Amino acid sequence: MTEMTDGVLHTLFRTEQGGHEQVVLCQDRATGLKAVIAIHSTALGPALGGTRFHAYASDEEAVQDALNLSRGMSYKNALAGLDLGGGKAVIIGDPDVLKSEELLEAYGRFVESLGGRYVTACDVGTYVADMDVVARETRWATGRSPENGGAGDSSVLTAFGVFQGMRASAQHLWGDPTLRGRKVGVAGVGKVGHYLVEHLLEDGAEVVITDVREESVRRILDKHPGKVTAVFDTDALIRTEGLDIYAPCALGGALNDETVPALTAKIVCGAANNQLAHPGIEKDLSDRGILYAPDYVVNAGGVIQVADELRGFDFDRCKAKATKIFDTTLEIFARAKADGIPPAAAADRIAEQRMADGRAARAV
Repeated sequence: MTEMTDGVLHTLFRTEQGGHEQVVLCQDRATGLKAVIAIHSTALGPALGGTRFHAYASDEEAVQDALNLSRGMSYKNALAGLDLGGGKAVIIGDPDVLKSEELLEAYGRFVESLGGRYVTACDVGTYVADMDVVARETRWATGRSPENGGAGDSSVLTAFGVFQGMRASAQHLWGDPTLRGRKVGVAGVGKVGHYLVEHLLEDGAEVVITDVREESVRRILDKHPGKVTAVFDTDALIRTEGLDIYAPCALGGALNDETVPALTAKIVCGAANNQLAHPGIEKDLSDRGILYAPDYVVNAGGVIQVADELRGFDFDRCKAKATKIFDTTLEIFARAKADGIPPAAAADRIAEQRMADGRAARAV
C-alpha cells in the first residue's frame, strides 16, 4: 500500500499527468465498497464523469485509471462546449460478484458528500438502473432512467457522436462524409458499439466486428444475418485486409506499440476512452499516415446527453449538440494541419485554451 500511495502522490504532484484538484478514496466495509473519485478540474464548472465498476488487477491500477479518465473528461467536456469540468470514479471489484443496492447507496453517499463538485453517471460496469439506486442518496447522479427524471441510456448519443466523428474523418481524408462502401472494423459491440454498428449499416458501410463476449457478437450477427462479419479477436480485426476505419469501442490503451504498426486502416475513430497507450503514439499514427480522431472529441455524445439532465432533459436539444461533433472534428483536423501537429495535440491545445479562459474568468 505504501508503494501505491507514493506512486499516486508522485503522479499527482510531480508529473504532467497530475494536476488534479482532488482525489477521494472511499471505503464502506459493510458493503465491500472500495472506490476512487478523481476530480481533475472545475475550471469550467462542476466535474462531470461516469463511474466505472471493474475488477482491476491492483489498487494502483484502479487509481491510475481514475486519474487518466478524469483528466480525459476535462478535455472532453471542454471540447463539447459544456460548462463543466472533468471527473471520474472507479469502483474496485467484479460487478457481477460485488454489486448490490447497498453498495451503490453507500457510493451515492460519498458522491453527495462532495457537495456537487462531482456529478456522476454511467460507465463500464454501471447502468441506468445503477444510477437510479445511487440517486437515492445523492442529487448529483445523472444517467438515470426516464421514470426517475433522467435521460436513460447515454450510449445512444455516444454512438451517434462517434458516427459523426467518422463522417468528419471520411470528409477530411476522402472528401466525402459518407461511409457507403467503406469497410469499418468495430472492436467491442457492447453498450455503445452495437448502436454504432446500426448507424454504419444504415449508411451503407461494410462492418466487421469482434468482442470478448460471444453473446454480444451473436446479438449483432443474429439481428443482421449476412450483413456483418465477425473475427476472433482484436488482433485479427486490426490486420483485416482492406479495412478503411478501425473503431476501438472497448477499454482504453487500444493504440499501442504492438497494434499501431499492424493497423491496416487509414482512420481510427472509436468510442473507447484513453485509446493512446502512452504519449508519442499519436505521432506514430501520424507517421504511418493514419488519421486519428481524438477519442474524447468523438465520444462526447454521452456526456452531452447526461449533462442535459442538469437543466431538464430534452433529447432533440442533445442530439443537435451531438451533431456538432462533426464540425468540431473537422476543426481539429484543420488546426492540426495548420500547426503541423497530430490531431490529438491539436485537440489538447483547443481544450486547454478553453479551460485556461475559464480559470481566468473565474479569477476576475
